Amino acid sequence: MASLFTQEIHLSKRHEEILSQRLMLLQKMKNKFGDENTERASLLQATETASRRNLRLLKPSMLSLETRYWASVEEHIPKWELFLLGRAPYPIGAENQNEVPFVQTEAKL
Repeated sequence: MASLFTQEIHLSKRHEEILSQRLMLLQKMKNKFGDENTERASLLQATETASRRNLRLLKPSMLSLETRYWASVEEHIPKWELFLLGRAPYPIGAENQNEVPFVQTEAKL
């Protein structure tokens, strides 16, 4: 009987050790996941900040490109208009003339 009582005490102590270890591991996991969530939130905030900054930087660049594009279009409209009406040669240069699709002029109609 004393043997059973001794075994019971030993098992009870072992049970307490296991519960203590479990509690420590759960606390470590909680801390780790808390740190990961904090890090994830920090990364998300940094990503959002970078995205807003990139959009601000992109807007002036796009505006500048758009302005230059339309200025170029307006500059070349008269040359292309005459070409498309059949009153002038291909406006970019003679070496590219073979690459241009056939356009009928008024004289050929």
